[in-house]
Amino acid sequence: MRTPLRKSPGWTPAFTLVELLVVVAVIGVLAALILPSLASARQAALRIQCVSQLRQLGLASQMYWNEHEGRTFRYRGAATNGGDIYWFGWIERSVPGNEEQRDFDLRQSALYPYLQGQGVETCPALRRDGEFKWKARGSTYGYGYNLHLSTPMHEVPLAMSRIRHPEETVLMTDAAQVNTFQWPATPDHPLLEEFYYVSALEATAHFRHRLRSNVLFCDGHVDAAAAEPGSWDDRMPDKRVGRLPREWLRWEGSP
Repeated sequence: MRTPLRKSPGWTPAFTLVELLVVVAVIGVLAALILPSLASARQAALRIQCVSQLRQLGLASQMYWNEHEGRTFRYRGAATNGGDIYWFGWIERSVPGNEEQRDFDLRQSALYPYLQGQGVETCPALRRDGEFKWKARGSTYGYGYNLHLSTPMHEVPLAMSRIRHPEETVLMTDAAQVNTFQWPATPDHPLLEEFYYVSALEATAHFRHRLRSNVLFCDGHVDAAAAEPGSWDDRMPDKRVGRLPREWLRWEGSP
């Protein structure tokens, strides 16, 4: 009579093919259930971080107003050192075909003394992928200032006391622009790029948070807003660039 084989310590029977297929199917079902939730949670985290950054920009703006007789900053300032000073900093003047190589200095921003370069200028939800055009060497600014709050250089800066409804007037928001006129962008190859202002006339608000744009209002609160109907830039419809409601951008007496 043959002696039966002895099982070695720790021996376990192997899985059958059917059992393996069942395990794979279960893992697939779990992944299908979990991955959308993880993606949703990540998008929510990016939106919350963006809201926090806009609130910091709102506090910095209020400190600026307090130190400048209650008057706001202009969108654009002086030209100097081969470039221009804007509210967000100094940027080298564009050279045809070489815009992506421009220098950028955040330290000359109107708000830099109150932020000290805390990294709030870049929205984490702004994707810089193969359809993105850089405006300088690295990231510059992903939030747009309400152009209707800015006055020309020959006029006195706007007194914030003239804004009768600051809780309904935009100060800044998620912003971007569709570029078709500066290399490597062309009319046949549009690219998304950072942008620095929003207005009632142009589609430069960016609805990158589940078809919503985070909006900082002049009273300091932040809320999410949908685009004005019919305002989408149809050159890159999947990028969701459009306009905010006009009544949120203009104020009594604004141009």
